[in-house]
Amino acid sequence: MRIVLLAAASALVLGACGSSPPPTPAAAAPAGSTAKQGIANLAPASGSLVSGKITLTPMGDGVHLTGVVGGLPANSTHGFHVHEKGDCSAADATSAGPHFNPAGSGHGRAGGGAHHAGDMDNIVADAEGVARVSVHVMGVTLGGGAANDIANRALVVHASPDDYTSQPAGNAGARVACGVIAVTE
Repeated sequence: MRIVLLAAASALVLGACGSSPPPTPAAAAPAGSTAKQGIANLAPASGSLVSGKITLTPMGDGVHLTGVVGGLPANSTHGFHVHEKGDCSAADATSAGPHFNPAGSGHGRAGGGAHHAGDMDNIVADAEGVARVSVHVMGVTLGGGAANDIANRALVVHASPDDYTSQPAGNAGARVACGVIAVTE
């Protein structure tokens, strides 16, 4: 039994050595309250079979997104953005509006100069058509109603990669999945 426990502990320590630390969590919630978290269930759009589930957690200077998107073509790359409106009712998800852009900036790559608050790096599907998402969106909040709040907005997966330069939205093509960001307590 001791050998099994020592082996498990060693594996955890060694595994931790090979990974970079996640962003620093936001300040702890006051006693008696619960921290906010969000969820977006991505449903197919534009006749695709793309779907997924993304969890959103406030951390440090923004919000961290983790989850899985499936039904993508094998080994493909796709634009992934926060859009202005929390409305995925249109068959092609155009009801979600443009990228979330409270500062009125030009489209670009997050972390690389001017960009929309909703601009994120592309997601990449593996050989099975599954993209594992782990991205930090800086400068936004989750809940509270501030101008940079992404609660009740939409997450959208696009058919093509974002080129990070074309205006106004990176030439990422059709919207193949859409989900509204709902805040949970």
